[in-house]
Amino acid sequence: MNTTPRVLNRLVLAVVGLLALAAGAFGLALLAVPAVASWWRVTAPRIGEGIDGVRGRTTLEGQEDTWLWAALAAVLLALVVLLALWIAAQGRGRTGVFAAVGGPGGSPPRPDDGGTAGSVTITAAAAEQALKAALLERPDLAGASVSTWELRGVPGLRVRVFPRKGVPPYTVAVEVSRLVEALDAVTGYRTPVLISISSGARVRFTRAERVS
Repeated sequence: MNTTPRVLNRLVLAVVGLLALAAGAFGLALLAVPAVASWWRVTAPRIGEGIDGVRGRTTLEGQEDTWLWAALAAVLLALVVLLALWIAAQGRGRTGVFAAVGGPGGSPPRPDDGGTAGSVTITAAAAEQALKAALLERPDLAGASVSTWELRGVPGLRVRVFPRKGVPPYTVAVEVSRLVEALDAVTGYRTPVLISISSGARVRFTRAERVS
């Protein structure tokens, strides 16, 4: 439900992973393959001479060192800015409003409200805490989390539950749907819901209980 750039994330991880894999494989080859080690002993001085030549050609008159260091610093600064933008793009889509009637950005008032001017806003925290409290009262759940996301301009709930061992997933889905319908009835607002039934360490290390 969020707007995380998953394709870009996978591409960045793939590039970084391939570079790390190549560096590790090269280092391992230097240690384990004598032919590669011999080639590196011959090639390394040539690479050093080439670097010294580049530094000499890029050193301006009156300067002690090459201007490439300043260019490298600028590239690193740009990389830091890009990383900051990439981090800021992760997990976008959260909203703090569950429902709003009247006012800017809210739904139009109902025709049976008597024509009273004003607006009503239900915060996401109120809906999340109410639904999460109801979920945690169930003995067949080891844990639950509720968050509110905005998808195509419409707030929606993401409900993630961790059923205990031996609990059928369809039973959990039915009960969660019933609680969501109760929340809709209380708030008077029908919201889209994504239900995620997960199993993790919290479930594996929880003592199994018989659920009747």
